[in-house]
Amino acid sequence: MRFPAPVEAVLRDAGWAAGRRVPEVAARVIRTVCAYTAGDGSRHTPFPAAERALTEFAGVYVDQDGPGVALRRAPFAIDPTMAVPTAATLAAFGRVLGVRLFPLGVEGTDDAILAIDERGRVFALDPAGEWHLGDDLDAALTTLITGTEPPRVADDGTWSPAP
Repeated sequence: MRFPAPVEAVLRDAGWAAGRRVPEVAARVIRTVCAYTAGDGSRHTPFPAAERALTEFAGVYVDQDGPGVALRRAPFAIDPTMAVPTAATLAAFGRVLGVRLFPLGVEGTDDAILAIDERGRVFALDPAGEWHLGDDLDAALTTLITGTEPPRVADDGTWSPAP
């Protein structure tokens, strides 16, 4: 089974289904995001991990609110157009990690930026710091939906597994 049953149920309620593919939506949101240039000249550049994630999950909006395993479960959207003006922020964080990042969407009411790196790892960036949500999108979605506490990314771009 790809996702734990409760996680799959939440994703299905949000419009996802196994085998879902929305390449036209993914291409449109990628074009929109890539058209933006930050004040410092930074731009979003897609890569295969971002394209794969968006081809399957673009337009999935999870409406949840309530207690989770360790944290309150917040709504989130896999819609990079909601994080367009993050090119400079993601470029700076990418330099710390040594990889490129692409926005996936937002958590809460613009509380955090969700981003994927070239390796497929997913992160949340909020005013309190950066968080490693999972080594792949499936793990990150599980973290978000269950309210599991993710490890914080240190200033040197490393993190320890969550307790």
